[in-house]
Amino acid sequence: MTLRLAIEPWGTPSPRKIQQAVEVLHAGGVAAYPTDSIYALGCAIEARDAIEKIYRAKNMHKNQRLALICPDLSTASEFGLFSQTAFRLAQRIFPGPYTLVVPATRVVPRTLTDAKRRTVGIRVTSHPIAQALAHGLGRPLLTTSAIVPDTGEPCRDAEEILEAFGTFVDVVIDAEQTPAEPSTVLEVDGEEIKLLRQGQGSLEGILDVEETPEEPTAAARGRRR
Repeated sequence: MTLRLAIEPWGTPSPRKIQQAVEVLHAGGVAAYPTDSIYALGCAIEARDAIEKIYRAKNMHKNQRLALICPDLSTASEFGLFSQTAFRLAQRIFPGPYTLVVPATRVVPRTLTDAKRRTVGIRVTSHPIAQALAHGLGRPLLTTSAIVPDTGEPCRDAEEILEAFGTFVDVVIDAEQTPAEPSTVLEVDGEEIKLLRQGQGSLEGILDVEETPEEPTAAARGRRR
């Protein structure tokens, strides 16, 4: 039976309820939660059975990859390699309704990256509930937009999640309805910024990030192993 937790959508989420959801994630469960785009499905990065459930829930092909929700850019740099262009872009779009695709570091399991290019999608969401889950979990939250495979419609609240994915989800956060679009997906390929999907995040001033003399920090450049 799916655990349903009602949490106020903005402000500081209930620590007790966040901990309940985190315990489900620690135990290898699948969670559904609101983000600053639409609802998402997610699990802990090492939870293989939960990953398989998410793939089955969305009828995803094996070459389709889940993104990582990180609590901040410093944490994200442990899993993604940020060039100067990627770092400047990340500073501009995070936290927000964006997914940024960058080269993966060696700590990212190969099963979670593109087999040929070793890239990974990174999210730093501004939604306090998704942020609290990532902080509480203590490691990245594997995530994918809760889009119904048969219709292509996004899930915007707990009721739609339960109707579409109820048999695959172990805990659902019941908060206010989210926007109707998934995140905007951008990729930094060399020094070029590519738009992979137009979504909730605005593109104004994004695809023409200006050159600045600022150097990324060692953390933001990633740990090149």
